[in-house]
Amino acid sequence: MKDVSEMYIPTYDDVVAANERIAPYIHRTPVLTSSYLNRLTGAELFFKCENFQKAGAFKVRGASNAVFGLSDEQAARGVATHSSGNHGLSLSYAAGRRGIPCTVVMPRTAPQAKKDAVKGYGGRVVECEPSTSSREAVFAEVVAETGAEFVHPYNDPRVIAGQGTCSRELASQVEGLDAVVAPIGGGGMISGSCLTLSHVAPGVKVYAAEPKQADDAARSFRAGHIIADDAPETVADGLKVPLKELTWHFVRNFVTDILTAEEDEIVAAMKTIWKRMKIVMEPSSAVPLATILKNKDIFAGKRVGVIITGGNVDLDHLPWIKG
Repeated sequence: MKDVSEMYIPTYDDVVAANERIAPYIHRTPVLTSSYLNRLTGAELFFKCENFQKAGAFKVRGASNAVFGLSDEQAARGVATHSSGNHGLSLSYAAGRRGIPCTVVMPRTAPQAKKDAVKGYGGRVVECEPSTSSREAVFAEVVAETGAEFVHPYNDPRVIAGQGTCSRELASQVEGLDAVVAPIGGGGMISGSCLTLSHVAPGVKVYAAEPKQADDAARSFRAGHIIADDAPETVADGLKVPLKELTWHFVRNFVTDILTAEEDEIVAAMKTIWKRMKIVMEPSSAVPLATILKNKDIFAGKRVGVIITGGNVDLDHLPWIKG
């Protein structure tokens, strides 16, 4: 693993540049509220709905910034990545808009809906076993074969700057936020949120929300160094990957706390949002609400931005349907 001093750390200027670069290819997503959820939590919640984003997830922001920032020579070789779903389909979307090839290494256990979406956007799927070690080994073979530009799902300054545009929008849409809560897996969204909010709204506290069954970021936060699990099991399939050195930099320096939720709490929160707000969201996106409900004392009386990161759900395998 590289030391972060060897990597380029993106700045807020990079977020501003990303915002201009990707504007033709993304949505400025809405912020929704729910009086029921406000009563339930004791807080004022403002849901930034990236489930309505192009390709169905916030990750299209970082992917588009990376793809459209490539030189023509780089772009001609195409792009490649490894992803459990949303980054892969987002990179496929962006590559398709630029007319270049895209290869995505995906766990064989990834939701079929996400595999189909990658292919639907013109990407090529190469399957691997559901572990970080298998993912990285298979990916190395793909890059050797294609010579494609690697766009990491989160440990990439171009990607983090792109994700930072989400909180930039949120800060302009909602005044006086006290906190922002977003899911954490590899840490791309959290890093982008930290990068932006530390510049435009430094008083806003950033909380990361994580499944208890894949709580390597929370344990890393407590220990003061990265702890990586190889193959955690959780219903929140988008949050199984570990932190890397660049995202760890932002987590370590800017995150207020990392809160966790149990599997049944995540599913209950997801079901509640579907039922009360009438919006489709994936399990990973329900983790923030689950942690807010579990830690009402932290958020009571506060104005809280909640980032709903994606809505790419396998409707044939909803987590509350047995069998």
